Amino acid sequence: MLQPGWPAVLRDGAVLLRPYRRGDARAWSETRRANEAWLAPWEPTPSGSWFDLNSPAAFRSVHSDLRRSARQGIAMPFAVCLADRDGERFVGQLTLGSIVRRAFCSCYAGYWVDSRVAGRGVIPTALALAVDHAFAVGGLHRIEVNIRPENQPSRRVVEKLGFRREAYHERYLHIDGQWRDHIGYALTVEDVYDEGGLLARWHRSRAAA
Repeated sequence: MLQPGWPAVLRDGAVLLRPYRRGDARAWSETRRANEAWLAPWEPTPSGSWFDLNSPAAFRSVHSDLRRSARQGIAMPFAVCLADRDGERFVGQLTLGSIVRRAFCSCYAGYWVDSRVAGRGVIPTALALAVDHAFAVGGLHRIEVNIRPENQPSRRVVEKLGFRREAYHERYLHIDGQWRDHIGYALTVEDVYDEGGLLARWHRSRAAA
């Protein structure tokens, strides 16, 4: 059964969000393996070697899990790509997960990006696209992002977009071998409704910089 807001393809300029495909295995593996030093400190403690856990074969399990979560309506997992007239380049992932509906209508957002395109506005644009989609089509009211205090690049993403800092969670997730503190950020539909959405606000912010 299809869930509200899924599947979806979202785009703003060169930034493209779409569902994962089986054919993404090689690009996903190459990107993940090339970015071990960039990504590993911020991800759940692995149960094996980075090389093996990010192989093309491992992608089959990742893809299957993401598709199952999407079908169940508890996640909207997007491949993040840069697209032009010559095609697409896979550069990361953005997932709206742990979706709860009814009185809560909330989810958590998580993302990662290839260090080779970091700092170009790719992930802020991707997150703004996903947030607007979740609010307008997905029927959600609130989106949360939890980030380790030391993860300055990830914190800059949400702070650029105007996410509200709401909490400090001690020993929140087991990351990179230890229970790590996280800062909780959030945004509700009321925060961006009068501004035409988060993407519109992000564009105005960039134009004014």
